[in-house]
Amino acid sequence: MARKALKLASWTSMALAASGIYLYSNKYLDPNDFGAVRVGRAVATTAVISYDYLTSLKSVPYGSEEYLQLRSKVHLRSARRLCELCCANRGTFIKVGQHLGALDYLLPEEYTSTLKVLHSQAPQSSMQEIRQVIREDLGKEIHDLFQSFDDTPLGTASLAQVHKAVLHDGRTVAVKVQHPKVRAQSSKDILLMEVLVLAVKQLFPEFEFMWLVDEAKKNLPLELDFLNEGRNAEKVSQMLKHFDFLKISRHLGKMYSEMIFVNGFVHCDPHPGNVLVRKHPSTGKAEIVLLDHGLYQVLTEEFRLNYCHLWQSLIWTDMKRVKEYSQRLGAGDLYPLFACMLTARSWDSVNRGISQAPVTATEDLEIRNNAANYLPQISHLLNHVPRQMLLILKTNDLLRGIEAALGTRASASSFLNMSRCCIRALAEHKKKNTCSFFRRTQISFSEAFNLWQINLHELILRVKGLKLANRVLALICWLFPAPL
Repeated sequence: MARKALKLASWTSMALAASGIYLYSNKYLDPNDFGAVRVGRAVATTAVISYDYLTSLKSVPYGSEEYLQLRSKVHLRSARRLCELCCANRGTFIKVGQHLGALDYLLPEEYTSTLKVLHSQAPQSSMQEIRQVIREDLGKEIHDLFQSFDDTPLGTASLAQVHKAVLHDGRTVAVKVQHPKVRAQSSKDILLMEVLVLAVKQLFPEFEFMWLVDEAKKNLPLELDFLNEGRNAEKVSQMLKHFDFLKISRHLGKMYSEMIFVNGFVHCDPHPGNVLVRKHPSTGKAEIVLLDHGLYQVLTEEFRLNYCHLWQSLIWTDMKRVKEYSQRLGAGDLYPLFACMLTARSWDSVNRGISQAPVTATEDLEIRNNAANYLPQISHLLNHVPRQMLLILKTNDLLRGIEAALGTRASASSFLNMSRCCIRALAEHKKKNTCSFFRRTQISFSEAFNLWQINLHELILRVKGLKLANRVLALICWLFPAPL
């Protein structure tokens, strides 16, 4: 009897093992689909990173040269472990990792530079999985919906991938298909991250990253809702239809200034994979193509106007109003740090005027070092500013990354374009809130004069850049003083 039971158990084990191998090889079964595997991997990685920080730095004097060098090595090891975790667990983990990788000047460089690879290392679903998703969502097979459908995706992201296809009426379209299981796993992944962040905070009280979990919890369902993405794409195409763009960096900043300050409806994922440049097939002009409309931030009127005032104060170096509007936006006594985070400039540069000179390599290094040294204060600040500000900060950092890659970062022109949008937005708000024709006319004249001053100030800066005769410059400055 025992021999029969043993024989039966052996055959059962062999059958299960063979089935498992067959299912795995045919991609029906993936270890990542098992909650225990995903949870175990995340817990183990968090434990190893925490242990590394606890043990590696405790015997070295805080703030010493040896401490800074050792901390940089721990940052790098931990960032690599975190990147490996994101790649292994995929989906939501890659999305959050991409968010962290975009937070230049908010997180240590070891983390941002390591996690940036996640923008180009998203998993690819097989055609078998793509067919299954389309069948489940639309109730039809691919051949029923499309005349042709390319098997190789045009691009792959953390939550979905895009295929080129041709409809039966001959139109060529891009088809965005969500990775299977992402929606089902996302809520569990966010809960897991929440538990792990709370656990880490028990070990490191200065570690305040609950804002990141809160943002993921709020924004991920929106990014997984492709109908919402379609509505956003239609809205922003109407909103920006007056732009016909040429060269990318300056006009990308102009486009985002329009979204943030004037419309209060902001595309919040402008990483390089979502911003393309193409030549218009008819006119030959270069155009900006903005992809992925799943994540937008709708700004409240109060927030948008306070943000306009703050940037105006930063551009014209009105430090009293910088403090006032930073505090209105939740910065409290950390308003100098908040101003540095918004502008990605040092406090000295903010006091001198951010539009007066571009960022230098020395200043850039200072900013990155401060990001590591002030991480607890940065985390505290991010926990207290309005939730709208978090995506704005992320968007600012992504745009600066593009500007840095193109060599146009922190140019005076980009700041002055922002100021133009602020002037227009504030004037429009004042006109909406008055019934007096005389007052509206007065506001319009004031708006036109302020915009003229901006143009003049930009001309003066260009004259300085061209190093024309000092006498000509002095005469222009005397005749038309720049606004203070």
